[in-house]
Amino acid sequence: MSKIKLIEIHSDLGGRIAGASLGADAVRLASYSLPKFANFYERFQNELYTEIKAPNKFYHADIKYPLAKRIELIYPILMQICDVVSNSVIQNDFTLLISGDHSTASGTIAGIKQAMPNARIGIVWIDAHGDVHNPYTSDSGNLHGMPLSTAINDNNLDCRFNEIDNETAEWWEKVQEIGGTKDKINFADVVYVGLRDYEQAERYIINKYDCKIFKSFDVHNLGGTEVACQIGNHLEHCDVICISLDVDSLDPSVSTGTGTPFENGLYGYEVKELIKTLISFEKTKCLEISEINPILDTNNKMGKVAFDILKTACRSVDLKYHHNK
Repeated sequence: MSKIKLIEIHSDLGGRIAGASLGADAVRLASYSLPKFANFYERFQNELYTEIKAPNKFYHADIKYPLAKRIELIYPILMQICDVVSNSVIQNDFTLLISGDHSTASGTIAGIKQAMPNARIGIVWIDAHGDVHNPYTSDSGNLHGMPLSTAINDNNLDCRFNEIDNETAEWWEKVQEIGGTKDKINFADVVYVGLRDYEQAERYIINKYDCKIFKSFDVHNLGGTEVACQIGNHLEHCDVICISLDVDSLDPSVSTGTGTPFENGLYGYEVKELIKTLISFEKTKCLEISEINPILDTNNKMGKVAFDILKTACRSVDLKYHHNK
């Protein structure tokens, strides 16, 4: 088997609804319910496993910074994620994260950049939402809607409608600088898959950088494999590719076990096809799966779907390893 570093992140702090911190546990529980895969997690031992726990007990505490909620609590978690991911990349492991709310992707991207400061990083963002708000444009202040903005040196000030205080601005700048630079990615190197629920400010910056978008109906019509191949061609100029999968990219008929479900999404088999082909590319070094919320689910349906995707991902990494050996 190839070396896959599993990082489980238990965080609710950036999300709209608490419960995503239990997502990694829900995926594990799904594996235990299948006798054939009861020992699946045994490969992730010792240096191949890290668990990161956020101080979720403060989720319902008073909000100090309404335009960047809990940013002072999220910042040290992102720093920790950055260092763990960076070490994994340096050791040439495939990095696999099962995270809580999607704000943790800020640390993931920062970690890749910290490990590969001169690399051009391509991002495949499989998500119903744009996640490129910031404190100047967000109407909720939830950081799970801002991770891509922490990786680009552009606060989209043309669309600002919030006046933020100096302390919030300082915290936001600190988050942007995790990994050593605000310019972690060129936003034109982000490919969206399943995008269908995003606001005017996000639409503006996505159009500004001419980001490639595959809507759900594109995946339905072309198939996950063909879409992944087109993504590979589009990101051919990049040195490394990271996949960030928010399970709200899936259609609510697949599961409602996520905090922000939205209709007309992807199906489980399509996401597996996407992941399988994307991971087969030599440049793909990282996959993060986020926003699984068993509190909102029935019979751990989303946990089971996510475990099915996880199995596909690990099998694909193993096949790539043996093919290249």
